[in-house]
Amino acid sequence: MTRFILKRLAELPFVLLGVSLLTFLLVRLVPVEPAEVILRLSNLPATDEAVAEVRAELGMDEPLYVQYGLWLSRTITFDFGSSYVSKLPIADEIAAKFPATLQLALSALLLTVLIGVPLGILSSRFHTRWMNRVIAVFMYIGAAMPRFWLGFLLLYVFSLRLDWLPSQGKAGLAHLILPSLTLALPQIAVVARLLSSQMLEQMRETFVLFGRFRGLGEGFILLRHVLRNALAPIVTVLGLGIGNMLGGTVIVEQVFGWPGMGRYLMESILNRDYPVIQGYVWLMAVVYVTVNLVADGIQRLLDPRAEYGEGKT
Repeated sequence: MTRFILKRLAELPFVLLGVSLLTFLLVRLVPVEPAEVILRLSNLPATDEAVAEVRAELGMDEPLYVQYGLWLSRTITFDFGSSYVSKLPIADEIAAKFPATLQLALSALLLTVLIGVPLGILSSRFHTRWMNRVIAVFMYIGAAMPRFWLGFLLLYVFSLRLDWLPSQGKAGLAHLILPSLTLALPQIAVVARLLSSQMLEQMRETFVLFGRFRGLGEGFILLRHVLRNALAPIVTVLGLGIGNMLGGTVIVEQVFGWPGMGRYLMESILNRDYPVIQGYVWLMAVVYVTVNLVADGIQRLLDPRAEYGEGKT
């Protein structure tokens, strides 16, 4: 376990370095001059002299490798500079908006576990009956439906037609239900389908037959032994799911007017606020690789047989 953690930690800087390079080049390769964007947002004429002055202030007249080194030295300390639009430190704006996105993602993760795991168990337990067919239809629809369409559908049914839930904002717990459900449903389908297939595979193992010979109940075997062995890959899927959910908040927050990082990113893209975009990409990369490192570690604890490319075949 220690060797695995040290190996993954050693890989982490190289992954983040690659992400930082791509993020840096993202702005340098766009056809629009950032200095002109700053002048436009400040309602100033973009003359050649003004553009040159802003470029000098930003250090964009330096060689590319010097610019990257200066930008990286600030970014690794989460100093993303100031927003072109608000002129405020980006780190402060992210700190104000990230909790809302985290609340949405964690709520969706909780729904994924509370709904996806029981559905997977039911699907495997009744895999030859009509209940499994109903669950299978739900899983296929949930996995295939785009989040933006699902969000509009839930919004129309439960907010506009039935008037059960609010449609926009973040005033209370009721405002959290529709966006978190929109974010969770595709992941619920993935978890339920994978858990069902894993449990059916485990049910064919020899230890299940021995348990039946010993007179153990089917429910005891299913929950005490089969489920535990089947959960190991689910942890990895949930880890990946957190990253997908954080990425999915970009669309979901727009649909439901949720004041988080996703909405902040969309506004920054429309305003060509490049430092904000860079800060968002970097932060999401750090969160994503960290969550997956933790998920892989938990999977290894649940199933020591899991392979992580350590020379085994």
